[in-house]
Parts: sequence; structure tokens; C-alpha cells
Amino acid sequence: MLSRVADSLYWMSRYLERAEHNARVLDLQLHLMLELAPEMAERSWMRLLDSLVVEPPSGPCDPYSLTHLLTFDARNANSIVACVSSARENARHVREQISSEMWEHVNRLSLQARTVTLDAIWNDQPHEFLRSVKEGCHLFQGITDSTMTHGEGWQFIQIGRAVERAAATAQLLKSHYAAYPHIDSHARVSEDFVEWIGLLKSCTAFEAYCKVYTADLRPDRIAEFLVLNPDFPHSIRFAVNSLSAALQAVTQMTESKRAKSVNRLGGRLRAALDYGQIDEIMVSGLHKYLDAVLVQAEAIHDAIYEAYIWYPIDELVM
Repeated sequence: MLSRVADSLYWMSRYLERAEHNARVLDLQLHLMLELAPEMAERSWMRLLDSLVVEPPSGPCDPYSLTHLLTFDARNANSIVACVSSARENARHVREQISSEMWEHVNRLSLQARTVTLDAIWNDQPHEFLRSVKEGCHLFQGITDSTMTHGEGWQFIQIGRAVERAAATAQLLKSHYAAYPHIDSHARVSEDFVEWIGLLKSCTAFEAYCKVYTADLRPDRIAEFLVLNPDFPHSIRFAVNSLSAALQAVTQMTESKRAKSVNRLGGRLRAALDYGQIDEIMVSGLHKYLDAVLVQAEAIHDAIYEAYIWYPIDELVM
């Protein structure tokens, strides 16, 4: 597979995963506004921006302005519309490598997102727009799995999704737990109960969490579920397991000698999560642990580029 094709498929997947994640957490934030006092809502908005690695605007920081920043603001490269448009552009570059159904859907999703304005939906129902983005990204995943050959290209789509999901979940948890540095991790949640439920719901994890731990909300159990659970799709461990499996599959298909480094990094992160214990993580510091996950995810991204995207000129000549 050409490196430019792998690059476009990888980023198409990352941008759609980022759009879905941003729509999901923003939708939850707008719902939380109905439950939170004004001062708590303001702190919650700042924490949301931090989790998405978005600088607060220099102007007004009211809910309308912040929602616009995260959805339609062209100056924010990580806004929902910008991410969907970038995914569509990457898909355009590889139209011959993806199915016609995939292209039609991502093209339709991009056109729908660009024809909407916040003024048109703010007083009506912004949740409908955010839900359409989430469902559109989910549908694209289903179309991809159903209509595309599960070869190298499909594996690069899985790699992009897994890298983005692991990093996004780690950053979300890091931002949330940083607001509660002195909380007893083994105690039941008593203060800001709604925001802890909101953290689980922002990962679509509340119902799944309750099936494992009932409704007994404890910071250590929430962290354990979202970091170490091997079966929940939005946990960091699940994403890293999927990433490692896809990297191994690409190595077998390409027989690349340059893949050892990226596979080693993926396997190391997978082992750390497979054998991690939440008590040890909480004692040594969850914030430190999540920082390490983010650093390793970035290292894996760089190694993917070195192994499959960037080629030295002497290799091209040979």
C-alpha cells in the first residue's frame, strides 16, 4: 500500500473518531447545564475545554460562545465541523481505496454539518445536531466494516480509531480527576454526584458500569472501568488492545522490517494495561499514569509514521 493512502485512511479515521468524541462530550455538557449551579457549570465548561485540548476564547465564555467554538468555529481545527470536513478531504484522496458507500456517507455527513448554523439550532434543539453527528460516525464505522475488504487499508482505519480513542479517553479522565486531587478514591462519591455520573455518560459507560459495580459510584472503580476494563469499547485498555491487534495484522500483511519499533511500543503499552492494578495506579498517581499513556500514544503515532508513512530517500532509490 502506498504511504499516502495509509496516511489518508489513518487520518480519516482519527478525524471521525474525534468528531464523534467531541459531539458526545459536548452533548452531555449541555444536558448537565440543567443540573449544575452557575459556578459549577463554569468550572465544568473549563474542564471540558481542557479535556479537548482547546484554549478558552479571548471573548465571551458563555455556553453559546463555547458551543460555537466546539462545533462550527472554523478557527478551531478540532471543532466538529472542521473534523468532519477533514475526514471527508482525506476520504476524497483515497476514493479508489474505500467503498462507494463509505464515500457517499462521509460526503453526506460533511455536507449536512456544513449547512447547519448554531443560530438555527440553538433555540430549537442542539442535541439533535450532535446526535446526528454521533450516529453518522457510528454508521460510517458499520458501513466500513460491512463494505470494505479487511486488508491493510481497513487495518489502518482501525489503528487511527484506536489511537484517537485511547488518547481522548486518557485526556478526558486526566482533566476530570485533576479537579478532585484530594478525594478519597475508595470512598463513595458524595459531592458533585451529577458530574461523576456525567463522566461515565460522556464515555457512554454509565449503564455498562452499573452492570459491573451496580450504582455504587467510587472514583477508583470509575477509573478502573474506564482505564483497565478489557471488554468496554471506550476504555483505554480496549482501545490499546485493538490497536496492538491491528498493528500486528499490518505487520503480517506487509512483512515490513521497519515495524518492530511500533509493535514493541504497542505491546509495551498493552502489557502495562493488561497487568495494571487500580490500587497501585491510584497510589502512585492516576494523573501521572494517564500522562504516561498519552506520551506512549504519541510515541506510537510517531513510530507508525516512521514505519509506514515516511521513507528515507535512499530506501526509495533502492
